[in-house]
Amino acid sequence: MKNKFLLIIFILCAIHNSKAQERTFNLTINISGLNSSDGNLLVGIYNKKESFLKKPIKSTIVKIENKKALILFTNLPKGIYAVSFVHDENDNKKMDTNFIGIPTEDYGCSNNATGFMGPPKYKDAQFVLQEDKIIEINI
Repeated sequence: MKNKFLLIIFILCAIHNSKAQERTFNLTINISGLNSSDGNLLVGIYNKKESFLKKPIKSTIVKIENKKALILFTNLPKGIYAVSFVHDENDNKKMDTNFIGIPTEDYGCSNNATGFMGPPKYKDAQFVLQEDKIIEINI
């Protein structure tokens, strides 16, 4: 009985350790070419087409220096992701648009994806994360 109990404990510990050792990666994002250093960047990372530009799995707000910003997302599991950002120049925590809905503040996505008559598509902005990665987004 004691040996069975020890065997069960050993198996449970092995399963827990294998999941705890699942590798995660860091994603560094360099954004440059912004119109100004005013305000902040609202940055989000997405892992599904359905939530792209709606509900990020992780997000952050970063300061801009010299019309550039550096963002680091840590502990991301291997997968397919896309990144978007909005330059919130007036610090109102949203993307400002003109009367017909065209953005009046800088914005961008991974792969420098752009949309035609609308926002960029997830498939154009997506990339595979399977090791630590640095991506560049230029406005």
